[in-house]
Amino acid sequence: MIDKLGTAGVAGAVLLFAGLALVAWSSPIVAVGLALVLAGTGLVVKGLATSLMRQFGFA
Repeated sequence: MIDKLGTAGVAGAVLLFAGLALVAWSSPIVAVGLALVLAGTGLVVKGLATSLMRQFGFA
């Protein structure tokens, strides 16, 4: 999976987790909420990408 993300994707994931860890250090409840929002956003984007690829016949 890491090879599909590329350098920018790996750097983005590292920054995302570092930011979430920083928020968790300060306020764990807010960090849980942010983690849920990020997970939900990821699922929505995955669903949209899968639907779009299916329309073009790639999946």
